[in-house]
Amino acid sequence: MTDIELVRAAITARENAYAPYSHFAVGAALLCADGTVYGGCNIENAAYSPGNCAERTAIFRAVFDGHRDFAAIAVVGGPQGQPISELCAPCGVCRQVMREFCDPATFRILMGTSDTDYIESTLEELLPYSFRPENLGK
Repeated sequence: MTDIELVRAAITARENAYAPYSHFAVGAALLCADGTVYGGCNIENAAYSPGNCAERTAIFRAVFDGHRDFAAIAVVGGPQGQPISELCAPCGVCRQVMREFCDPATFRILMGTSDTDYIESTLEELLPYSFRPENLGK
């Protein structure tokens, strides 16, 4: 899968966002090492904290299906019902969940406003000095 296709999949996933409170719709597309792609969207809740981000939705779906080796994730977001106009970076909690499963030096995070306008960072760039499984003697 190309980066353009991955960002396009995130844009499509954004259409499923359930964001009645923030009205900020986010889509994510997670590329597994074997080429499988999992989409995710943000899912809000009236109590706020039980909600879930798009990135974690995609990762949790993949983990449920037995995947643990991830290559990249594309993330897009913006005001619901409007074209994407700004980059949307993963929140700190999502970055930490990515760190649980991904090599920070090689895992790529694509943040875009369209399938041809995006930037790429590694997880290490977005989450330096991360808390990692090795900190727990794992």
